[in-house]
Amino acid sequence: MALIHHTRTGRGTPPLVFVHGFGCARSDWDAQVAQFAGRHETVAVDLGGHGTSPGTPEHRRIEPHGADGAELLKSLKLPPAVIFGHSMGCRVVMEAALRAPEHVKAVVLVDGSRLGEKGSTAYLARGEGLEKHGYAAFVRGAFAQMFAPTYDKAKAQVIIDRALARDPAIAGPLFVDIGRYDAENMDRVVSSLKVPLIAIQTTTTGPDGKRASMKVGQTSPYLDFLKTAKPDAQIEIVADTGHFPQLERPAETNAIIERFLKGLAA
Repeated sequence: MALIHHTRTGRGTPPLVFVHGFGCARSDWDAQVAQFAGRHETVAVDLGGHGTSPGTPEHRRIEPHGADGAELLKSLKLPPAVIFGHSMGCRVVMEAALRAPEHVKAVVLVDGSRLGEKGSTAYLARGEGLEKHGYAAFVRGAFAQMFAPTYDKAKAQVIIDRALARDPAIAGPLFVDIGRYDAENMDRVVSSLKVPLIAIQTTTTGPDGKRASMKVGQTSPYLDFLKTAKPDAQIEIVADTGHFPQLERPAETNAIIERFLKGLAA
């Protein structure tokens, strides 16, 4: 199977591998690649059905994306890498880490979430809602909440339009499958990770489905879950920010990454 499309640049260890979120693309990490490629080899990927990587029916579920990530790590023969996931990509990189543990040094989760506790079937209702309202309306509603009021609206619209351009036959079921994956696998996956993990968190979603920016010192059910499932997980809050801190607040995000990498070296 052909590797997912990716950009490989820079030199130095540990390598840094960047995985975007739902409906997004590798360019979301441009500010991080620019910051770190002078000292680290960097690999930014387009998941199947995203960016320039072709999608297949298998890409309607999270596990094949994790398998693609693991295959990339193996095929590039990377030494143990720090792998970054944003949003949906958090699931992808954790799945890849379990499939190719010898290639993973640490995991960075950027504004992740948990869309279903163990045994939850809430994702089925989400699927019914998507089918009822259509992919475009569902994506517009979800992405409209993802940006802080101060973020450039034209830039936000580019991100929304990019998600709308995905193939609904693949992207629609994939969006729903995030909840299925969380309910079936999140407990096992997080507790099985043996490498250092840091969560860079900016938002939380309430029971009403509304997304809100977080404050320093605040917690959430998702962060409480991470602390329980992996007690050595580090938590960093970037306050008053939307769902894309790597785009909205690149300097603060890069500073957190820098500290984490220094800690790994030490």
